[in-house]
Amino acid sequence: MIRLSLYIYRNPILHFVSSPISTSLSLLTLSLQFEVQMSFAKKEYEFLKEIGLGPHNLGCYASGVWRGNGPVITSINPSNNQVWLICLSDCKISFLKFEFDCCKFAIAEVTEASTEDYEEGMKACFEAAKTWMQIPAPKRGEIVRQIGDALRAKLQQLGRLVSLEMGKILAEGIGEVQEIIDMCDFAVGLSRQLNGSIIPSERPNHMMLEMWNPLGIVGVITAFNFPCAVLGWNACLALVCGDCVVWKGAPTTPLITIAMTKIVAGVLEKNNLPGAIFTSFCGGAEIGQAIAKDTRIPLVSFTGSSKVGLMVQKTVNERFGKCLLELSGNNAIIVMDDADIQLAARSVLFAAVGTAGQRCTTCRRLLLHESIYQRVLDQLLEVYKQVKIGDPLLSGTLLGPLHTRAARENFEKGIEIIKSQALAVSKNGGKILTGGSAIESEGNFVQPTIVEISPNADVVKEELFAPVLYVMKFQTLKEAIEINNSVPQGLSSSMFTHKPEVIFKWIG
Repeated sequence: MIRLSLYIYRNPILHFVSSPISTSLSLLTLSLQFEVQMSFAKKEYEFLKEIGLGPHNLGCYASGVWRGNGPVITSINPSNNQVWLICLSDCKISFLKFEFDCCKFAIAEVTEASTEDYEEGMKACFEAAKTWMQIPAPKRGEIVRQIGDALRAKLQQLGRLVSLEMGKILAEGIGEVQEIIDMCDFAVGLSRQLNGSIIPSERPNHMMLEMWNPLGIVGVITAFNFPCAVLGWNACLALVCGDCVVWKGAPTTPLITIAMTKIVAGVLEKNNLPGAIFTSFCGGAEIGQAIAKDTRIPLVSFTGSSKVGLMVQKTVNERFGKCLLELSGNNAIIVMDDADIQLAARSVLFAAVGTAGQRCTTCRRLLLHESIYQRVLDQLLEVYKQVKIGDPLLSGTLLGPLHTRAARENFEKGIEIIKSQALAVSKNGGKILTGGSAIESEGNFVQPTIVEISPNADVVKEELFAPVLYVMKFQTLKEAIEINNSVPQGLSSSMFTHKPEVIFKWIG
């Protein structure tokens, strides 16, 4: 008898590994792994070839060359966490489905950067900075303009990749790439406005001249939830200001990092510029730590959790570097008694459910005036029933999966904490009005959830990175503002009202 176990991929290269299972049986086990096409065999993934991705990808662009000597990782589709095996026994084929934590249905493989790759890349980037900062700012703006045009040409494909690998719906994925294009346009204009000042002096026949000079290298560490937009916000401005960019993308979205880098690298190569002007690494914490410690990088931009952000800030500050941090959010929407309730309900829906609640600006707290509390809540519960949950690439889907299986588990833990607080302290505990469960599926899907709760509950003070909305009452604008400001995270706030005086009071 011959038993063969293999992953289903197209155009296979077969590697046979023989191992005895039992000395008493004449049994040969052959393990065949289809390595080349992986999920590229799926027609809906063919677009990945159009943006330079293959089944095996090098995850380090250093010195203008693709390399990778670190661990090999797989990019997982969060809508489907499966490995499919074909078992052939006595020439009969049967299909079996298995789920593993460490080996799931992969989009593609990526070889991450090693610390040696990092050092080689940084040496080249440091040298390239001397060339880039000498190029006139308007000329640098022209390069950024070309990057924007190259992104426009691949907008749909890049947007689909963001949706596929991160899990946000297609409209959001395309919109995220469009944000970078818009930043390119903005930066092109800025490249002709990097003006200094001529300042009067108290000394006769003297003046003071202010002139802005490049820092040299800007490090950008981005998170999974906006795997390329945040790069654009930082890199477009850094490049026109004469700074080289070192980018470490999120470990769970390596294909986006590679695809974006290939587009930028193509523009640099077309213009006979050093590829090291834009250096990127796929990797884990060790690469992020190296960036934070590296004295060759005077400014580090970090997007992620408050816990890690504090660590990055401490490390950079210890070497007298500069930090840009965008960390956690616990954002509130205030709905006053004169608000347009239908408009508020629709707006709150996407603010709370969009990106599966995984935006730093996601609405997590809804503050409703007591006089319209039940009316707004009833409308909101009704629109929540209409939320289509599913494959983010399909038309009509509003809520895709959470990004990882761990995120789904955190959602379930958060719901248990909400329930336990409801039992422990009834006046501060939470009552789940809708949702509150993970969805039994192959992906990381959860139900959009609304919780009626006191603003004093401990769980409200924490950020649960999932589509969970806490609803609470207030009586006066003063009380609403106090509730709004009662959490440590802050970040953003919104209000629905028709009264200008209320708006200006809220703004402060």
